[in-house]
Amino acid sequence: MLLKKCRRTLLACAVGLALVPAASQACTRAVFLGDNGQVITGRSMDWKLDVGTNLWIFPRGAKRSGEAGPSSIEWTSKYGSVIASGYDLASTDGANEKGLNVNLLWLVESEYPTPQKGDKTLSMSLWGQYVLDNFATVAEAVAALEKTPFVVISDKVPNEERLATLHLSMSDSSGDSAIIEYIDGKQHIHHSRKYQVMTNSPTFDQQLAIRDYWQSVGGMNMLPGTSRAADRFARASFYIDAVPRNLSDDKAVASVLSVMRNASTPYGMTVPDQPNNSSTRWRTVFDHQRSLYYFDSVLSPGAFWVDMKKVDFSAETGKVMKLDLGPEQSTVYMGEALEHFKPAKPFQFLPAKGPAV
Repeated sequence: MLLKKCRRTLLACAVGLALVPAASQACTRAVFLGDNGQVITGRSMDWKLDVGTNLWIFPRGAKRSGEAGPSSIEWTSKYGSVIASGYDLASTDGANEKGLNVNLLWLVESEYPTPQKGDKTLSMSLWGQYVLDNFATVAEAVAALEKTPFVVISDKVPNEERLATLHLSMSDSSGDSAIIEYIDGKQHIHHSRKYQVMTNSPTFDQQLAIRDYWQSVGGMNMLPGTSRAADRFARASFYIDAVPRNLSDDKAVASVLSVMRNASTPYGMTVPDQPNNSSTRWRTVFDHQRSLYYFDSVLSPGAFWVDMKKVDFSAETGKVMKLDLGPEQSTVYMGEALEHFKPAKPFQFLPAKGPAV
């Protein structure tokens, strides 16, 4: 009987590994749903080089362009947000004042549509920011995005020759979640409170198959331990449900952060035949009910946070503010960090050329 169980477990490992490409950019996102109505979203950012991240505060009323040529969509932000930038050229993670959280992760299978005549366009650098600026809930965002108000246009990763290929997750204070991917040139939206975990490759429908398989095996018997996306998905899925759900707010945050650290890749680790299986650079945890946005750099002795309820997001008196995290996010901040933000000129979102329409 034990031998059969071991064989089944090993088969599950093989299935999980077979479903993910050898070179997978490593990031993980997970949503905790507590018994006391708590909703806490955690994510890790894994990248082979310093991603140049800083924290930014954007007030309401910002006029934006999609930065994707003459057909770019334009809007004025309805909601203020706190975001983590990538290279100070894009919003890679963040939350708005209504409790909506977005996370952008690598997905090598992404293939974006070619815009047709009459289509509005949006640079990928603004994809997450568009959601934060315009929507208060996941359901509201999904209803709008299902109508395809724009076509996402990608461009090269800064300082690299490869195309940026990402997918986007959303979660809100009700515990609702959605995952948006572009596969074979078509937008796919996976919308359910049950979609708590997302990693990188494979596509989300196959990630759900991995989850179902490991649920049948049982995480207490065995969990895969590598830093591959499929293995991190299995671990994060198991632990985000296994941790106690009746914790105090602070302990629930600590619990989610521990799950994200469990799904992280040690700093400095490289895999010779997997050049994109990268070290964890930083992690964020967002407490949706308390509007606390935590940032945890691997080069800092502890996490710090921004109390978004103290931020002036108003269009009249709010200011764009920046928290400089230093090279490789090595500047050490402790506790509540709002006082360390400084007024700054907003960064220029990375334009995407795309084909002419």
